[in-house]
Amino acid sequence: MSSDGNKKQFWKRNAAKVPGNIQHVYGAQHPPFDPLLHTNLIKAGNKPPPATPGKPKKATTFQEFESITSDAWDVGDDDDELLAMAAQNLNIEVVMETANKVIENHSKQQERQRQDDTTESGQGEEDAQEEVVAEEVEEEEEDEYLRVEEVEAISPDASFASQSSPYADNRLVKSHSEAPIGSPKDAAGERASLHRQRSLPHRPPVIPLVARMADQNTSGTPAMTEREASRLDKFKQLLAGPNTDLEELRKLSWSGIPRQVRPIAWKLLSGYLPANAERRESILQRKRQEYFGFIQQYYDSRNDEHHQDTYRQIHIDIPRTNPLIPLFQQASVQEIFERILFIWAIRHPASGYVQGINDLVTPFFVVFVFEYIEEEVENFDVSSLQEEALRNIEADSFWCMSKLLDGIQDNYTFAQPGIQRKVKALEELVSRIDESVHRHMQQYEVEYLQFAFRWMNNLLMRELPLRCTIRLWDTYQAEPEGFSHFHLYVCAAFLVRWRKEILEEQDFQGLMILLQNLPTMHWGNEEVSVLLAEAYRLKFAFADAPNHYKR
Repeated sequence: MSSDGNKKQFWKRNAAKVPGNIQHVYGAQHPPFDPLLHTNLIKAGNKPPPATPGKPKKATTFQEFESITSDAWDVGDDDDELLAMAAQNLNIEVVMETANKVIENHSKQQERQRQDDTTESGQGEEDAQEEVVAEEVEEEEEDEYLRVEEVEAISPDASFASQSSPYADNRLVKSHSEAPIGSPKDAAGERASLHRQRSLPHRPPVIPLVARMADQNTSGTPAMTEREASRLDKFKQLLAGPNTDLEELRKLSWSGIPRQVRPIAWKLLSGYLPANAERRESILQRKRQEYFGFIQQYYDSRNDEHHQDTYRQIHIDIPRTNPLIPLFQQASVQEIFERILFIWAIRHPASGYVQGINDLVTPFFVVFVFEYIEEEVENFDVSSLQEEALRNIEADSFWCMSKLLDGIQDNYTFAQPGIQRKVKALEELVSRIDESVHRHMQQYEVEYLQFAFRWMNNLLMRELPLRCTIRLWDTYQAEPEGFSHFHLYVCAAFLVRWRKEILEEQDFQGLMILLQNLPTMHWGNEEVSVLLAEAYRLKFAFADAPNHYKR
């Protein structure tokens, strides 16, 4: 570097490697490079300037190097234009042809269905036919979605091109349904189809299996068997006494609590209510009044400068809570959750509100709603309840959630040390009970914290349907230190439960996708009972001998 020659030599670089050579950038603004599209564009006449034969020109001075790299940050403009042109020139016809075929088939199907309807008689048969039509409409919509997805696979911009395409009359077509069809008959069929689709939302929404809360097994057995009726009688006899034997209640509750007595059982097991029956009503009134006293005292401060960040985060998280269950999308329910979480947060400044705590309200809320209704709760309109009942549900949910969080508050304090310790203990436990699974995750560099943090933070609520969470919490509340200690063994049993699927995955990405999307949507009481039995076995073997799982 001492001579001028050395300085010049320092800037000698291959032009093919300098930053000025644009490489394709993947992402939303820069879709993956499609050689087919670019090849066709070149054939159409958009050819790049011919490459100069011979070796690439090298930069011999700083000025030349600077001129080569001057466009280093102007990445992607040409690619965007090429892809947009390709999408419009090459794929718009395919997109519109596919969309028109779907609509035409849909219209013909509806025309045949209307002809069949005229031959039917009787209101019952017409109602049944409506259900068939609705199913066919849904199938057609799924077919349309799949076909459009196939077209989108040809070009990333094809879907946009199909949604907004200019026609000869300079009208911008914003959707497939506005595209010109051809014949008046097809147009009439399309109008009938759209009318039918608009009428569908008036039908009761179909709750996905993962969001159903029916207290029955997935095998299709009745909700109340002879054995369950006998257990219900035992609960009623135990709770009818002047002083409830809490130890006996825990033994009965470990295997699940019948829905009819779950509200009172949870209040007793959580410590919210005393065992003495005569004192319960007065304590309920006092605690409910105390909660609404907190509302009057603190809730108006939610927009204050030192509380507005907490309230804003709660306000954002509430709509995300169980989005598949219509009950939790009602405005009045979301307002209840906001009050519960905000009051808890400002009364516990050591932790404040942490994302994930919002999930912990939902089981209590659902269980206490069952205290006032007989029907299923998923689509229940809480505005039909009396105001006093809603206030009772809100206050009871707050106090029971507070009792739960008192035992695991170190999960939510700064740096969440409780979760850190539990994830480490889970890793050590799994390494002892199933070394193959442990080594497999080590081989592909999967850290337990990457998937088990959520298991501890949300108590497996994101991994299990809500109906399973409620059954799981029956046992947690019956088990000493169920939420703080027994949960560790449930997580270990839960992980090993997917041993076969884990060992089949042969890369980091596949393992993470599996562990964050475990297929539990069909789970019911049977699967949860098996999981709890295995967790109890692990606890019996390791809980009183921690050195058994420490290396």
